[in-house]
Amino acid sequence: MANGLGKGGRKKTGNKLTAMMQVRNEAGRYLEAVLADLSGFVDEIVIVDDASTDDTPELAASFEKVVKLVRNKESLFHKEWLLREQLWRAAEETSPDWLLAVDADEFYEEYTKGTLRELINQDEYDTVSFRMYDFWDSVTHYREDEWWNLHQRPMMTLVRYLPGYHYAYPKRAHHATRLPFTYSAFPGLDTELRIKHFGWAGSAEERRAKYDRYMKLDPLGQWGNLGHYASILEPNPRLIRWQERDRHDE
Repeated sequence: MANGLGKGGRKKTGNKLTAMMQVRNEAGRYLEAVLADLSGFVDEIVIVDDASTDDTPELAASFEKVVKLVRNKESLFHKEWLLREQLWRAAEETSPDWLLAVDADEFYEEYTKGTLRELINQDEYDTVSFRMYDFWDSVTHYREDEWWNLHQRPMMTLVRYLPGYHYAYPKRAHHATRLPFTYSAFPGLDTELRIKHFGWAGSAEERRAKYDRYMKLDPLGQWGNLGHYASILEPNPRLIRWQERDRHDE
């Protein structure tokens, strides 16, 4: 159509891509690199800082593409669904076209970044799912075994924003979904495009601290699997070397 609108008034051209992220005490980790990377391929970034006690808010505010930064005085980490919902509402206020839900330790593969404009400038689907790889003990290898295989199935992280639709999150104190569950009603695209998750790539001590935090938040496995939590401490997990792809690999 001449006005760039397709089915149901969905824009087929000129869509704005907004990244949204919740953070807490991420200074000195991956946040600066993630924000620098995002700034190269998204139009805007929205951040909710969950009562950081370090320089995370100041670091976030230093990036030009961070157009909205909300700072919580008290942490909502123990009520994660409320934190996710708060982030969603903050992003809504920026009049987004598409929202990319990113954590502060995730990097989109170069090839994946090169496809995003094509993915959002269409009217056939409203959600896009990617493959999330959990890097382990380094940024050169990812883990793949019984408990760590998220990359074997698509994960929704990119969605079209449709004003007026009812967006809702399930009430989960831990491991809350990063996007409203009501998106399951929309047509979606599952891809083989890849995301690198570096949250487990640090030291054994850092992984132990995350395990201890999980067990404190969810000692009975109400929000997750206790076997999966225990696998964090596996001394010799199966690791596979990462190989970066480009368009010529397709």
